[in-house]
Amino acid sequence: MSGHPRSDHPHSEHIVPAGVYVGVFVALLVLTALTTGVAFIDLGPLNTVVALTIAVIKMLLVVLFFMHVRYNKGLTRIVIVAAFFWLGIMMTLMLADELTRHWDMYPEPWSVLLPHLLRFF
Repeated sequence: MSGHPRSDHPHSEHIVPAGVYVGVFVALLVLTALTTGVAFIDLGPLNTVVALTIAVIKMLLVVLFFMHVRYNKGLTRIVIVAAFFWLGIMMTLMLADELTRHWDMYPEPWSVLLPHLLRFF
């Protein structure tokens, strides 16, 4: 006997080399530095777009490699796709609400609005 427990099941886990984790970690550090650098550059309305693009890339790296979604099949991928689908639904509903409202920075006082409201009654 070799002292190792006998298993009739082959290993199903994917062994990820340490170099992959180091590479992803370095990529995350570079993207974090890029996010910080872009924050000091005035890109106008594109500031948010660039920051969110970098954040999505970082999120994908973490989900794919550190959470092992890249190497899993079946139910794990279905759950991840369902989570992003649900996020899309929530974002759509939130934007539908936000974009259809008229926000007035300095609303009129009730003394101005009341005569306009009373003429409907």
